[in-house]
Amino acid sequence: MKTKLALLLAVLFAVPLPVLAHHSFAAEFDRGKPVKVEGTVAKQQWTNPHIWIYVDVKNQNGTLTQWQCEGGSPNTLSRQGWSKTTLKPGDRVTIEGFRAKDGTNTCNANVVRTPEGKRLFAASSASDVNQ
Repeated sequence: MKTKLALLLAVLFAVPLPVLAHHSFAAEFDRGKPVKVEGTVAKQQWTNPHIWIYVDVKNQNGTLTQWQCEGGSPNTLSRQGWSKTTLKPGDRVTIEGFRAKDGTNTCNANVVRTPEGKRLFAASSASDVNQ
């Protein structure tokens, strides 16, 4: 009986951990590695739980590299003035955020500057920017 109870408790405590890890900034991004991505929007995915902005960046040698930048949830960003059409393919943008811990061309987008120069808050919460 004790074995079954221990197994049940282990399962109950283990299941929520991956859910919490998904929403942990610290699990994926390095606050010690700020990044500024300047380039052209290739596409934007307006999906839950976070939007993704794909940006083509021209390197110093002229080759293109694509960055993927994670923003907040569509619901949160909608309340801040974003829409599915805020960014369009071909728009020149500057994204400020923090680089992925794994070193890939992935970042957490905190601020996006639009082609018109408008500065948009893109993170999930103020704590993403202020920590």
